[in-house]
Amino acid sequence: MLQRLQLDFTVRVPEVDESRLENESPGDLVRRLASKKARVISTQHPAAVVIGSDQVAVFEHQIIGKPGTRQKACHQLGKFSGHSIEFLTAVHVQCVESGYSRDEVIISEARFRHLSSDEIERYVEMDQPWDCAGGFKSEAGGSALLEYLRSDDPTAIIGLPLITVAAMLRENAIDIP
Repeated sequence: MLQRLQLDFTVRVPEVDESRLENESPGDLVRRLASKKARVISTQHPAAVVIGSDQVAVFEHQIIGKPGTRQKACHQLGKFSGHSIEFLTAVHVQCVESGYSRDEVIISEARFRHLSSDEIERYVEMDQPWDCAGGFKSEAGGSALLEYLRSDDPTAIIGLPLITVAAMLRENAIDIP
């Protein structure tokens, strides 16, 4: 996703316990994890501008995991038929050296049209989305399953809100077109 901004960057994967805390809301969870990921890398690279992010999907007030299997993906999508799910995507940008630290949570709503079991089966065969929260890929064929997708930052549903990230990077004196 960052390649779209034509930036030089390095990917670091921090070791962070992603377990949900007791009574933690989905929004608080993604905000905490994005911040924690950025802080872990920032301590190792204090001069770097570090981006941490996290995302969860929520259906009927419950966090939805990645289905993991074809069968579970079909089952999830069947439950979503005719309903909406929310994607909460948090981003935290931090630079220890400059003292910059800011985070934001972007909420995207995906409304599924009424889906037949044949449509679900064809889609799952095509995109194999069992490694995606919500069991679909909006950046691929999953958009055909939707009535609409609403978001202030449409790239947030893919996992990194680039409008928000670009604004934060500009605040760090990084030239973004």
